[in-house]
Amino acid sequence: MKRTLISELSEKIGERVRIRGWVHTVRDQKRVQFLVIRDESGLAQVVAAKEEPPSELNEAVSALTAESAVTVVGTVIADDRVNLGGLEVRLEELQVDSLADAELPIALDSALDKRMDWRYLDLRRPDRRLIFEVQTTAEHAMREFWHREKFIELHTPKFMGSASESGAELFKVEYFDREAYLAQSPQFYKQMAIAAGLGKVFEVGPVFRANPSFTSRHDTEFTSVDVEIAWIDSHDDVMAFEEQWLAHVLARVKETHGADIEETFGSEVVVPALPFPRVTLERAKQLLRERGHEAPGPLDDLDPPSERALSAIVSEQQGHEFTFVTDYPTTVRPFYHMRHADRPELTKSFDLLWRGIELTTGAQREHRYEQLLAQAEDKGVDVGPIQYYLDFFRFGAPPHGGFGFGLTRLLMQLLGQDNVREVTFLYRGPHRLEP
Repeated sequence: MKRTLISELSEKIGERVRIRGWVHTVRDQKRVQFLVIRDESGLAQVVAAKEEPPSELNEAVSALTAESAVTVVGTVIADDRVNLGGLEVRLEELQVDSLADAELPIALDSALDKRMDWRYLDLRRPDRRLIFEVQTTAEHAMREFWHREKFIELHTPKFMGSASESGAELFKVEYFDREAYLAQSPQFYKQMAIAAGLGKVFEVGPVFRANPSFTSRHDTEFTSVDVEIAWIDSHDDVMAFEEQWLAHVLARVKETHGADIEETFGSEVVVPALPFPRVTLERAKQLLRERGHEAPGPLDDLDPPSERALSAIVSEQQGHEFTFVTDYPTTVRPFYHMRHADRPELTKSFDLLWRGIELTTGAQREHRYEQLLAQAEDKGVDVGPIQYYLDFFRFGAPPHGGFGFGLTRLLMQLLGQDNVREVTFLYRGPHRLEP
């Protein structure tokens, strides 16, 4: 008999079905036994009459433990008194595929680190499944928009012979007779694709950061979403693309999961109006000081409290969840960000804040070889190990720019979670390499 998903039971009233899943709860009463079975599509009540003396089937039900994997055969009955969809399954056969230990190592209220130790059990919760359903829809919507705009997907190397951005956060690995590094960004290779004439490219793939940070939004391995676009006029073109793309993604997520997200996580999916608010970093700091917030100095990036305060100001004044902060000083941007001709101390760059947290970083890149060399020298970059990268710009490179962000940070904000660990399938941090 073919397996029936629990979500399909309403179409099978009066029929004999075979459902397979986990024991959610067992209630072994004097005259009747109740099982709640959970599969990937929902919960179903299964009922067995208690015989006297108990039958083999009754005894098998009595021996069940929570989270045991079982196969149940029975007839679907409509009963309005049943909370789970007004349906129940009258038990006829029970097969125990795998009996769970009687005492589970975690509960719903277990500490986060404990739940991470037993992540596969934690992920059996229906609300955890919703996270990855949302992730799947979001990634599909991203690719849908990219495909429509004729982007090309890349799969760049994750072993590198030199740093892609800075040497401070690199994982070193043995690579035959030399040392290599795990890629902390596909940045250089995205730009190579632009120099190769691919036009518009994207990648969704792993990156690695040797960052000894224990904050709620950092990890040492995460899935990065990266975009690069050729033949732009300024970083405004990159921002215009990103806001259209993000609005499309959020619209798809809201359409597919909006009600479930609000019911499960209490977070409303808001499809943002276009264009997003834009404010220079200089003006952002002025706004913060006008509100009595101690903003960082003129050569510094925004710190997390300032990001939250600025997002609150924009939300109050413009009713928008997103804010582009533009024109960062060269002191906090890499050498390859293009600089303003009239204010060379500032870069044509941006961060996108969403609900108080930096979501993406982007910029127009410097595509002129001699200018790029000068900026590398100005930043004190040793160009020897990255000459291969500089060579991308020696034979005619188009003006270009792009952005990147961590997928888990987007999910964390979208679902109103407090930590990227909650929305990462298997988290990696300074003290976690298992499971």
